[in-house]
Amino acid sequence: MAVFGKLSQFKGDGSLEGWVRKIMVNKAIEHYRKNSRIFPVVDVEDMQDELVDVNDVLSNIAANELLEMIQSLPPMYKMVFNLYIFEEMNHKEIAERLGIVEGTSKSNLFHARMLLRKKLNHSLVAAKKNDYHERKL
Repeated sequence: MAVFGKLSQFKGDGSLEGWVRKIMVNKAIEHYRKNSRIFPVVDVEDMQDELVDVNDVLSNIAANELLEMIQSLPPMYKMVFNLYIFEEMNHKEIAERLGIVEGTSKSNLFHARMLLRKKLNHSLVAAKKNDYHERKL
């Protein structure tokens, strides 16, 4: 609805897709700011930093499964992760947009990556188990 409401403001300087994307990102940030002020705390010591072979992960995990893992992140971690990775914003820009300090943005990205690493490791272990059982049959 916001896109149609602001359609008269589109000047045609850039692509329509980029303009729509910017509106969507800004609306998502605005919605998040309005509806969330309490952020979950995750104990870093509960997460194990296990090393995995990137090629194994990529060959065993579908893109949809990876997107589901990203969507399952806590809201603030997901917001910072998406802005940093997909929107290619730096921590200063993210902090300004979300009304947080730059260090919080960095911390949230770190925690998001740790949670994703943990989820990827679990998925990799499950894939290896399935592969082992299939070869055994």
